[in-house]
This record gives sequence, C-alpha cells and structure tokens, in this order.
Amino acid sequence: MAEQDATDLPAPPPLPPRLADPVPAIVGGAVLWLLAAAVVLVFWREERTLLWTCLSGAALGLVGYGVFAWQRSAARRGKRTAQRGQGLTG
Repeated sequence: MAEQDATDLPAPPPLPPRLADPVPAIVGGAVLWLLAAAVVLVFWREERTLLWTCLSGAALGLVGYGVFAWQRSAARRGKRTAQRGQGLTG
C-alpha cells in the first residue's frame, strides 16, 4: 500500500462548541460523586471506605475544575505558558 502525503488529507471539521467545552463533564462528574456520597450516607452509613471514595472523587472533580478554569483564564489573558487548545480560549 502506497503511503499518502499528509498534505493530501483534508483538515477535520472543528468540533461544535457544545462538544468542545469540557466544563459540563467536569461539573457533572463532581455532582455525580456528591450524589453517590449522599446515597452511601443514606443506605450504607457503616461503609466508610465507600463514603471516602465518593468524597474524594467529588473533591478531585472540584480541583480539576479549578485547574481547568485557571488554564482557561491564563489562555484568555494571553499568557505565554498557558496551554492552548480546543475549549480553552472560547
């Protein structure tokens, strides 16, 4: 099979803004972890490992959102060290 030159391939279409924005997934994940923690508290109160797992997942989701928001604001300010990509500058 002959190799194609990369210049022959058409550029992929850009993602729609609704799919490019990771904020709903980050916030939704953190909310689901908090909901799971509430379920554990109601039905399995004695299961401390499950509770701490759910609370850790929610905390990591919130930290992830903070890091994402920090990078997005740096990209909007035009910082040289900011990561740039789909969803960060929009």
